Amino acid sequence: MKIAIVCYPTFGGSGVVATELGLELARRGHEVHFITYRQPVRLALLETNVHYHEVNVPEYPLFHYQPYELALSSKLVDMVKLYNIEILHVHYAIPHAYAGYMAKQMLKKEGIRIPMVTTLHGTDITLVGNHPFYKPAVSFSINKSDYVTSVSESLKNATYELFKIKKKIHVIPNFIELKNAGDLVLNPCKRSAMALKSERIITHISNFRKVKRIPDVIAVFNLIQQRIPAKLMMVGDGPEKVKAEQLCEQLGIQDRVIFFGNSNEIDRILSYTDLFLLPSETESFGLAALEAMAWRVPVISSNSGGLPEVNFDGVSGYLSDVGDVQEMVENGVRILEDDAVLEAFKERAFENAKKFDISAIMPLYERIYEKALKKQK
Repeated sequence: MKIAIVCYPTFGGSGVVATELGLELARRGHEVHFITYRQPVRLALLETNVHYHEVNVPEYPLFHYQPYELALSSKLVDMVKLYNIEILHVHYAIPHAYAGYMAKQMLKKEGIRIPMVTTLHGTDITLVGNHPFYKPAVSFSINKSDYVTSVSESLKNATYELFKIKKKIHVIPNFIELKNAGDLVLNPCKRSAMALKSERIITHISNFRKVKRIPDVIAVFNLIQQRIPAKLMMVGDGPEKVKAEQLCEQLGIQDRVIFFGNSNEIDRILSYTDLFLLPSETESFGLAALEAMAWRVPVISSNSGGLPEVNFDGVSGYLSDVGDVQEMVENGVRILEDDAVLEAFKERAFENAKKFDISAIMPLYERIYEKALKKQK
């Protein structure tokens, strides 16, 4: 199949998932075309069957905000015609499904019929999409998609609750590639660069938005490290990062916390991590938690959104109510204070992650594509 993938080319979960999906499809022999405004951060262009087409948005003084949707839909039309693309797979309802629908209509006028699969990731539904200004466009875009998928049951239910959706939503969870989980064992970075041998390593990875509850991450770590020697690895960047750094200084723990910013060394950091913290207000899925578990890292998280579908309470880690810092601390100490308990949680976290290996998830997308193509004929 010839598949066009439209996504945000950022460090965020949806962009990573879309990129990894496209790369795996290419390895399986499909021809994949990424169409977006910048090369996705994890995209390797040297791989066979992988193509990247940049969307250029001309700047005109007339426009206060440049019309990206218009440029994207026009680019989609051009690429479909040039490369005989058979399927559009757009990630995020807006603006991508909206632009995809416009491209479909333009192509239809020229006698070209192409199906569109829309994958919902979370923010496009629960935050941005639910805004009154965007709600009609989101509902329209989803209903005009040929097939719709969501990354969790929680997100599917939220979509039906918030919007007037007539389409069936298929749940296809996010995934990881477990076959790479041992790559760094042969040449690991020095653990001593992050912590002493006697210290536990605790990690948080996110885009540092308010929904991630960064102060809770720091509060949980601060109370844990008062009872168990530990260091905190903060990976990512965003609007809450400066405040987080200031909070660490106020608590006097700045020497126990390392802020990495956006990093391409996530696997190296996770390979030495003992506990992962994700106390988010909500998560449509919790991809960061899954990536941690793939490195045998147990997770302390909130029980909001799709997190209970990824992190199993008492098995791969523990779940707590949003904001229950004290319970998260007690659960974290329970895991970290005994080597045998920690090792047991590590193994169970890895076993849980196996359920989300890309080899198990990929056929679900391929079946959706095949159904979309048959339906179009």
